[in-house]
Amino acid sequence: QVQLVESGGGLVQPGGSLRLSCAASGTIHNIYVMAWYRQAPGKQRELVAAITSGGASNYADSVRGRFAISRDTARNLVFLQLNDLNPEDPAVYYCHTVGPFGTSLSAWGQGTQVTVSS
Repeated sequence: QVQLVESGGGLVQPGGSLRLSCAASGTIHNIYVMAWYRQAPGKQRELVAAITSGGASNYADSVRGRFAISRDTARNLVFLQLNDLNPEDPAVYYCHTVGPFGTSLSAWGQGTQVTVSS
């Protein structure tokens, strides 16, 4: 199994930026997709962005153009740059890993809290 540790969350003002990081360890050789999800209070966890080992990425419509996912495959890291944060973005952000056949490779970690407030 893959273990994940997220970091980088915090409190920012509307319009601010944050960079989230996630470090993967354990059985990493099967990782195909690294993704970021988020869950706000009272809402379901939703996919924010994902990136394959080849660098192809996709985004939720609500964050496209504001967030950017990147990956350092050699160091088993995935990042999420959050720009122009707005009141719809606060949530606990989690990273996740998927194998080449769509199998989940990791349990949900602690996540990292993102708060947007003036």
